[in-house]
Amino acid sequence: MTRIVILTLIALLALPVVADQKSAWQALREGKAFLLLRHTTAPGTGDPEGFRLGDCSTQRNLSDRGRQEARRWGKLLVRRKVEQPRLYTSNWCRAQDTAQEMGLGAVETLSALDSFFSDPESQAAQTVELRKAIDKVPKDRPVVMVSHQVNIKALTGVAPKNGEGLIIALPLAEPPKVLARIRQP
Repeated sequence: MTRIVILTLIALLALPVVADQKSAWQALREGKAFLLLRHTTAPGTGDPEGFRLGDCSTQRNLSDRGRQEARRWGKLLVRRKVEQPRLYTSNWCRAQDTAQEMGLGAVETLSALDSFFSDPESQAAQTVELRKAIDKVPKDRPVVMVSHQVNIKALTGVAPKNGEGLIIALPLAEPPKVLARIRQP
């Protein structure tokens, strides 16, 4: 029993400091933060050998569960009054499908959100590009970005689960300030 308590405390201490979620959601609505979301459930790891962007049949894709999770994200954002968000995704089908299943509007691809899982040596350059892209994105409406675990961890130090999101303060600090960690709805 004591070991479980100690392990639980260690796990909690490893979580980023999080402001109250109400303030984080308000910052997102006001353009003072953005939501960076890991795509929802797509069984497996990485992509099959020989996968091609633009050809979903060659990639690891969302399961039915992942599609349901994405729709729940859409409903959560509506409940939280995150209206007409700018939706950006990587070029991977599972990220695009996550954003489209939310049902919140047009989805735009942003190469800076692309996974570097199969090319870990590009992590530093890809993370610099992501930071630049975040700085350039118009903040006149809430911003929601759908990416991959490796990208989110490289940027924030947080390794999100499938369908988990981080509300991150703007302008982007070094390291980025995570205002809230939102579990998969």
